[in-house]
Amino acid sequence: KAMRRPQIVAFSTASSLATLPVTLETCENELNVRKETAAFVVPLGATINMTGSAIYYTIVAMFFAQLYGIQLALPQYLAIAITSTVGAIGQAGVPGPTLLVVAVLASAGIPVEGLPLLYALDRIFDMIRTVLNITGDATCAVIVDGKVKNKN
Repeated sequence: KAMRRPQIVAFSTASSLATLPVTLETCENELNVRKETAAFVVPLGATINMTGSAIYYTIVAMFFAQLYGIQLALPQYLAIAITSTVGAIGQAGVPGPTLLVVAVLASAGIPVEGLPLLYALDRIFDMIRTVLNITGDATCAVIVDGKVKNKN
């Protein structure tokens, strides 16, 4: 219940980084997480979420390759992996990161004609993913803070 406000901000902005101040405030004031713990765990969680984006871009590229019947070779898989990973780092906190999929697809020579199918649904999925991400970040902060308090 305490996470309602950050979840609303996350849903409306679809950005973990834009929601960061509200999530930190909620962790400290309503979830009773010490400031030191929240200031470390919550931003770290927002940063680590980039891994999920890189995996998402890779899955989308493989989906479109299968959709168009394209057999990918090792160089194409490497291009997808590198472009997805590097692009995900640059996309942190940006709503609608599916624009990066164009670069990932182009790097492997996969046609981009099917992207409207993905774009039609991605904004809604992005909003939901962001709510789950910030809720997970706050949950980790509560757990870590509890562990630290028990050791002291």
